[in-house]
Amino acid sequence: MATLGLTTPEKDAVEAFRRDVVEPSMTKLVVIDFWAEWCGPCKALTPILEKVAEAYADKGVVLAKIDTDKNQFIASQFQIRSIPTVYVMFQGQLVADLTSARTESQLKQMIDQLLRQLPIEAGDAAGPDIEPLIAMGEEALVEGDAARALSIFDQIAEMAPDNAAVAAGRVRALMALGEHDAAQAALDTLSEDAAKQPGIEQVRAALALARDAQPVDDLAGLKAEVEANPDDHDARFRLAGGQMAAGDRDGAAESLLRIVATDRTWNDDAARQQLLKLFEAVGLEDPWVSQQRRKLSAILFG
Repeated sequence: MATLGLTTPEKDAVEAFRRDVVEPSMTKLVVIDFWAEWCGPCKALTPILEKVAEAYADKGVVLAKIDTDKNQFIASQFQIRSIPTVYVMFQGQLVADLTSARTESQLKQMIDQLLRQLPIEAGDAAGPDIEPLIAMGEEALVEGDAARALSIFDQIAEMAPDNAAVAAGRVRALMALGEHDAAQAALDTLSEDAAKQPGIEQVRAALALARDAQPVDDLAGLKAEVEANPDDHDARFRLAGGQMAAGDRDGAAESLLRIVATDRTWNDDAARQQLLKLFEAVGLEDPWVSQQRRKLSAILFG
């Protein structure tokens, strides 16, 4: 999940979910329990989930509990229609739906199957205390203290140089400090396996976008210029870059889509390519991206 264009509470919810669920899933099998205080079946299932997670902790299984009343935005992103709903995440991707399993034996059977299929790091393979340290780094990023976040991730990287969650956090800290070259160098030094992790692919796309998205001093003036001359694609492309730099992903997408709709081949397909970079940076699984991709398809094939 990306935070571009979200409200402050929504950003906080996404960052907390990333810290507590997505980042641990880079090396662990995270069982996500969507529940609510008023839900009777939830109260019956949660203790079973806790028991199973505790029994499988040394095999790399952890439990994350999401109160759908307190985390309505997160629940909506996963299209939770009823509770309890139990999903399993690994390396940032949903890999199983355990909702139908309501007994300890059923849960163990399904988790055993997943453990046989996926390269889970058992026990303390990622090193002691690494997850609390990652959480500290992520918290510093959320608070806007990129320098402190970078210091934290630098220290963790010494203990776990190939940990994708640590590498992604470090790159995001460098980007927040405007050190794009250093961020690129950090990505370039990753091992081949770490470089393929979903979290790394997303920060790579975000870095590419940050390099292209040039801030505009007078965004309103440039917008007025574009409105006065709609066929000036160069100005509209600069407007899209300024909108992206300002965090206005809706405006940027609209500007780029307008160029594609008017002249698909303008500047060697630059508008569509930039739009695809924006999709990657936000996250291809994000509902916003799905909506924009439908608009793009309608233009290209409608």
